[in-house]
Amino acid sequence: MKAFPLQEELSNDIEEGKITPRDDFKARARVLAEEYEWDVTDARKIWCFGPDTNGPNLLVDVTKGVQYLNEIKDSCVAAFQWATKEGVCADESMRGCRFNILDVVLHADAIHRGGGQIIPTCRRAIYASVLVADPGLYEPVYLVEIQCPETAMGGIYGVLNRRRGHVISEEQRPGTPLYNVKAYLPVNESFGFTADLRSNTGGQAFPQCVFDHWQLMNGSPLDATSKVGEIVRSIRKRKGLAEEIPPLDRFLDKL
Repeated sequence: MKAFPLQEELSNDIEEGKITPRDDFKARARVLAEEYEWDVTDARKIWCFGPDTNGPNLLVDVTKGVQYLNEIKDSCVAAFQWATKEGVCADESMRGCRFNILDVVLHADAIHRGGGQIIPTCRRAIYASVLVADPGLYEPVYLVEIQCPETAMGGIYGVLNRRRGHVISEEQRPGTPLYNVKAYLPVNESFGFTADLRSNTGGQAFPQCVFDHWQLMNGSPLDATSKVGEIVRSIRKRKGLAEEIPPLDRFLDKL
């Protein structure tokens, strides 16, 4: 198995329902080929979307002439739903991942091709392919709208800079001395934002936050010294998991 990132536009289209598992597979393949430069043959062999059968992750069969493959399809789909719901880094949902099944060797005896054998094995293969594909961490981002007089603008920029936010537009409201400032602010940095903003602008700024999009964080979650690595450790600690991300050997040994 091999893991690839999906294009951000494709992930967004799946989340918005423009591309769904219920589409006719030939029509969907044509769209993927024309708009996202997929190979048509691969696009026709999408096994499932995940998590929850409609998320922005895809399991694609690119094998050639594998015996008994249809017998294990349901087990692989179940493993894919499980793995994409609880990712290897922090037990969080995956997003924007494509998994290609390159080759499968199955036991000739049907009793050794049951769900009990295939589901955990497929899940480990998915986790291992994520770890060797240089995974990243998505974080949710708020769109913040702030109303304030011009004198408070400096305080707003200061607070946003400290919290990894950035202003995308500012415009004066016609007929008033107030400005409308729009900015992006990571949700992770938004705790205590309102109080911080008020104290730095003398209570003159009024923010409103609404979820806008996901963005990829800089750095690798596999690097424990990076900001992303620290976030992953804190999430795993909060969930009662071992703080270290499981090493690749743990999944490969059992395969």
